[in-house]
Amino acid sequence: MRILHAISSLDPSAGGPPMVVSRLAAAQARLGHDVHLIAYSVPKAAAEVRTSLSKLPGADLLKFHELPPATKREWYLSTKARAKYSDLLGGTSGQPRFDALHLHGLWDPILKAGADTARRTGTPYVIAPHGMLDAWALSEKPLKKKLALALGYKSMVVRASLMHALSQYEFDCIKSHQWNGRIQIIPNGVFLEELDPLPPKGTFRSEMPALGDDPYILFLARLHPVKGLDLLVDALHSLRDKHPRWRLVVAGPDFGAQAQLEAQITRLGMGERVHLVGPLWGARKLAALADAACFSLPSKHEGFSMSIAEALACRLAVVITENCHFPEVGEVGAGVVVKRDVASIAQGLDRVMSNAAARQTMGQAGRQLIEARYTWPKVADRSVAEYAKLRPGR
Repeated sequence: MRILHAISSLDPSAGGPPMVVSRLAAAQARLGHDVHLIAYSVPKAAAEVRTSLSKLPGADLLKFHELPPATKREWYLSTKARAKYSDLLGGTSGQPRFDALHLHGLWDPILKAGADTARRTGTPYVIAPHGMLDAWALSEKPLKKKLALALGYKSMVVRASLMHALSQYEFDCIKSHQWNGRIQIIPNGVFLEELDPLPPKGTFRSEMPALGDDPYILFLARLHPVKGLDLLVDALHSLRDKHPRWRLVVAGPDFGAQAQLEAQITRLGMGERVHLVGPLWGARKLAALADAACFSLPSKHEGFSMSIAEALACRLAVVITENCHFPEVGEVGAGVVVKRDVASIAQGLDRVMSNAAARQTMGQAGRQLIEARYTWPKVADRSVAEYAKLRPGR
């Protein structure tokens, strides 16, 4: 099967979707399919992209179609993207050259250009909104999004061959709009080969002598208001007398929340207990996971968090909010799922961090969950089966 994936860029600082696209594509290629990927290049992120792909199983099997960096004109008109799509998908006549075009995201013109070309060439196309049809996401810059929907993005969704939901929650979000009833849940996954074996214990601490031997909670995500870092800091502050040695390591690129977070840390006098380390990639990220006592993500909403999945795969107990929409964590005993308020988060952290034996049991349950349901080979096989149903005559 010939498959073309499209995303605005592979810059890992953009969050989960670039990481997901490359791994899904690589896993499909390892199954023997002819898999291509189109995206704009981002020169400032070139080193990070290379690092992200360097140890990715199957990356060498992919065929990349890197467009020049998007100028403002290109961003809105997608002239170069449309020309590349026409070349790849087969022009205006004849049989489609690809069995499926998989679009990742929603609002980027490069994706609409792909959908337009796919319809013209008779190529089935799939849209993975990656949370962008969530009620919260639509409430951000609502006028701009309403205008985009009126100018063709709603039509792009309505006419898609399939909508790809990452979870039951996202399935329900997509279904609620009643724009396209052709929806399938295909979750994200993990390449266990990327994680095993983890760096030796103490590797991350050796880079962070300020941590000493104190146990720490790891936050690993974009520093964005939706991620709930303010609640996590307040929860740790509320436990300061009971657990004076506990620390918080905050890892991730700044997406508008860092300045406010730093002010909060200063106001609460938590400067010695909260460590902002910036983005962590590759071995450094794994080292931070290996040394952590638990992982916590108190998000306001998540479609499918890759950070949670990776933490579980690394046998790390997790404390997450219900809004992360990962109920399996509680169902299998891989951690604690709490309401999104300071008191509930603090109680969850206290329960997990206070019991080393329970953390180990939770960690093992999390690893078993990932192995059973959320590895990229399993996800890739499921996705290809869905593509096959889109062929003419099926």
